Amino acid sequence: MNKLLVSPSPHLHTKTSTKSLMRDVVIALLPAVVVSVLFYGWAELLVLGVSVASCVMLEYLITRYMLKKTCTICDYSAVVTGILLALNLPASTPWWVVFIGAVVAIGVAKMTFGGLGQNLFNPAIVGRVFLLISFPTYMTDWTRPQGFIGGGLDALSGATPLANPTLANLEPQFMDMVLGTIPGSVGETSVIAILLGAALLIWTGVASWKIMVSSVIGGLAIGYLGYAVGATDLPGYYQLVMGGFLFGTVFMATDPVTSAQTECGKWIYGFLVGALAVTVRLWNPGYPEGMMLAILLMNTFAPLIDHYVIEGSIKRRAKKVKIA
Repeated sequence: MNKLLVSPSPHLHTKTSTKSLMRDVVIALLPAVVVSVLFYGWAELLVLGVSVASCVMLEYLITRYMLKKTCTICDYSAVVTGILLALNLPASTPWWVVFIGAVVAIGVAKMTFGGLGQNLFNPAIVGRVFLLISFPTYMTDWTRPQGFIGGGLDALSGATPLANPTLANLEPQFMDMVLGTIPGSVGETSVIAILLGAALLIWTGVASWKIMVSSVIGGLAIGYLGYAVGATDLPGYYQLVMGGFLFGTVFMATDPVTSAQTECGKWIYGFLVGALAVTVRLWNPGYPEGMMLAILLMNTFAPLIDHYVIEGSIKRRAKKVKIA
C-alpha cells in the first residue's frame, strides 16, 4: 500500500521537470558538439556515439535489472553524461576506452548512489578522471584527426596550450583558443561555442549564473596573483580561455545535483572552484589542468558550504529577534 505524503502549504506547481531541464542542457551543449564534429570529423562522431549509447544502455540495464526500478533513460540525464564525457576526451580516444569511461561514470559515480539526484560527484568528471589515471597515454594524445572544415585540421596537431603556457607561445594563439582551432579535449577548445551554451543555460534558468561568475572571478584572482608573484608570465585572463576552465565552469560546476544549493553558497562554491583550478595549474607543474579536480573537490564540500551558510543565516535571524 502506498503511503500518503502530506506536506505543508503552499503547494507550487510548475512545468519544469527533470526531463525539461536535461533537454535544455543537451540543447546548450549543441554548439560545442557541432564545433567538435566540424573540427574533428568522423573520429569525434564515433567518440560521441559510443559515449552516449553506452551511458544510456548502462543506465537502462542497471535500473531495469539490478535496481529493479522504473527506467529513467527518458529524462535525458544519461544523454547529458554521455555528451559531457565525450567532450572531455581527445577525439582519438579508442572506443573501448570511451566505453570504460561510461561504465565508471554511470555504473560507479551515478547509479551506485541511487541514480540522478543522489550522486555526490559529477559522473562525467569521475569517468574522465578515472580514464586519465588509467590510460594517461590516450588521455594526453592530442593528435588531431581529419576534420570536415578547413581542409582538415590535422596539420594543427601538437601539444595542448597548457603543456607550455608562456606568453611567447600563447599570444599568437589567443584567437585560436577563442575559436577552438587548437589541440585539446574536443569540447573545451572553442570559447565561442561554450559561451553560446552558457547564454542558453542562464536564459532558461537551468544553471546558476552566480556559480559561473564567481568561478571566473576566482580564476582571475589567482591568475593575476600568480602573474604578480612571478609564477607565470601570462595575464590572468589567459587562464579563462585555456584548457577546460570555461567548459567546466559552464557545464559541470553548475550541475544542480552536485553544486551548492544556497544562494550565498553558490558564490563561495564557484569562487573556490575557479581559484583551485588555477592554483593547480600554476603550482603543480606535473598536472597542468586543474579544473576537473577542482570541481570534484568542491562537489565534496558543497553540502558543508550550504550547512554553514544556513547555520549563519539562522544565527543572524536569532540575533535580530533578540534585539527586537
